[in-house]
Amino acid sequence: MNGPVSGRVSDPLIGPVIGPASGPVIGPASDPPIARPRDAWWLLAGLAVLLAWEASGGDRWLIQFYGSPSGFAWRDAWLTSRLLHDGGRWLAWGVMAALVWQTLRAGPGEPTRGERLYWLAAILVALVFVPALKRFSTTSCPWDLQAFGGTVPYVPHWLLGQADGGPGHCFPSGHAVAAFAFFGVHFLWRRHRPGLARGALAAVWIVGAAFGWAQMARGAHFLSHTLWTAWCCWAICSAAAWVLDSRRPGRVAMAS
Repeated sequence: MNGPVSGRVSDPLIGPVIGPASGPVIGPASDPPIARPRDAWWLLAGLAVLLAWEASGGDRWLIQFYGSPSGFAWRDAWLTSRLLHDGGRWLAWGVMAALVWQTLRAGPGEPTRGERLYWLAAILVALVFVPALKRFSTTSCPWDLQAFGGTVPYVPHWLLGQADGGPGHCFPSGHAVAAFAFFGVHFLWRRHRPGLARGALAAVWIVGAAFGWAQMARGAHFLSHTLWTAWCCWAICSAAAWVLDSRRPGRVAMAS
């Protein structure tokens, strides 16, 4: 009995795929089978570390190296306020513009234009999701606390529904998302150019750590605020990768 006829089918996200003329198809270069479980394990490990940090009270211990009853000396410093805060915003916009430009001029090679657009959308979801959480948060910033010259008592952000009476809107870190949202660049490239993907991941962590340090030194955020932002962005990108990989079936219909 004759086997299936091989053909090429185009998917708007993953581009041309090879398989039988009818039936399931195979993507040209799907993530290794270990990728998705590894993403999930990193997510769970990160959650465990975050919960341990929250339980340790490390936020209040660490912030004391930067704040005093008279406030935060680094709050308006050029390095933290102008370069790493204001300049960080411009950097994020510049990277986003470069990604859009690369997407619009993408040729027939990989990643496809559809795949690039998909990860741009994932990055935008992260850029919107974290500030939205912050908008509804009742947690105030360290510089608002009585211990650092403010007027409100410290209330842990994990005590949901218990407000500290201050201005709130300070959890998680909205500034750190300007770096960690670009985890999506790592996910975009990891099945095409793993070395580039690892470099992008390292760059995102370095810049995100710098942004997080600046905001902590200024009294704008605790360390956990930045770490939760990183966790949320990784979760969003992991979920996006799972959805995208589900479009690359790994089997071909056998000849009957």
